[in-house]
Amino acid sequence: MDVVTLPDLRRKILFTLGILAVFRFMAHVPLPGVDIAALEEFFGENLLFGMLDLFSGGAMARFSVVAIGIYPYITASIIMQLLVPVIPRLQALSQEGELGSQKINRITHFVTIPLAALQGYAMLALLRSQGVTIEPFGSLTIASIIITMIAGTMFLVWLGELITERGIGNGISIIIFGGIVAGLPGIVGSGIVTAISGQPGGLIAYIILALAMLVLIVIFVEAHRRIPVQYARSTFRGGRMYRQSGSTYIPLRVNTAGMIPLIFAIALMQLPATIATYFMSSGDPNFWNTIYSVFQANTALYNGLYFALVIGFAFFYTMVIFEQMNLPQTLQQQSGFIPGVRPGKATADYLNGIIKRITFGGALFLAAVAVMPFIAQKITGVTALVIQSTAMLIAVGVALDTMKQLEAQLTMRRYEGFLK
Repeated sequence: MDVVTLPDLRRKILFTLGILAVFRFMAHVPLPGVDIAALEEFFGENLLFGMLDLFSGGAMARFSVVAIGIYPYITASIIMQLLVPVIPRLQALSQEGELGSQKINRITHFVTIPLAALQGYAMLALLRSQGVTIEPFGSLTIASIIITMIAGTMFLVWLGELITERGIGNGISIIIFGGIVAGLPGIVGSGIVTAISGQPGGLIAYIILALAMLVLIVIFVEAHRRIPVQYARSTFRGGRMYRQSGSTYIPLRVNTAGMIPLIFAIALMQLPATIATYFMSSGDPNFWNTIYSVFQANTALYNGLYFALVIGFAFFYTMVIFEQMNLPQTLQQQSGFIPGVRPGKATADYLNGIIKRITFGGALFLAAVAVMPFIAQKITGVTALVIQSTAMLIAVGVALDTMKQLEAQLTMRRYEGFLK
């Protein structure tokens, strides 16, 4: 493999693997005073938090110093992406090139700190309400645990930025990918052993569904609509002006929003159950006990609302991103035009119509991925093994993106491809 024989690429890959090893070490350093056995039982019974624990590579279930992972940073990044087109000062920063991006990134880091504190405190309160003991539980203990969680989150963000700068791939995505890959084999292995002993026929159907979902994920991640574009330029030769034309295309992705709609929907869907934990009764069940039971990942109402929210957020976020790209104006400034479409408003209407149509297909796909575990369990009857299709989507997307970056590095060195 050419990628191994090149010293600089080999150094980048080894650096990335080394950072992932540091991340996995941090995930096994627990915070003191927590009943780990009760904590693992809680994450095993709660499907939603079990999925979040999968994204962290087991760091949540171990209550490690990086228990909340980089979720606060992701939330802060989403908030900043939504605020940039709304706040004029941030919009001006986004147009200042690399320097403006660095300033926005610095603001995102500052926003991450209070979000990490809130998430850390909410996690402590939730665990206490579910009977997970934290001893001694006092103001000093709470403060020390929350400060440690904030430090763990910012440390992971720093590791991710190191990977982006000196390694291969997007660092934050690689950190999430590392957590998924580390936690997935254990969950799948234990689920398969349990399913074989009880429902071997259902297990075969489950595996077929998982492989089909994997193929669909690859197809939809790579799918895009090509919009033909022609450019007209004028050049002077020997005192005379010549007009030259060239053609290319704009690739409009079917899934422009990526994982953002799933993250938004998960955050919103877990809110009612989280609030209900503060008011539930351990004796006679009350209204909040019912809310908590309804908003579990194995109920039809939960998955129906989840499906609808993913579609809604996919349309919303795609249109926000598309408006920021401002393709009609960019084409006009570069003397480009779409054949058969007038520049200006007609081009904007044409592109908006296309992006809405293809986003509908991408939104349905994301929604199907979101509820696939529930559908697969109902079809096959296998409850011991859960297809973490959301985690699968993240892993496939990160793997494909990293492979493309490696291909680009090899192409710059005039190699034929990833495999020679």
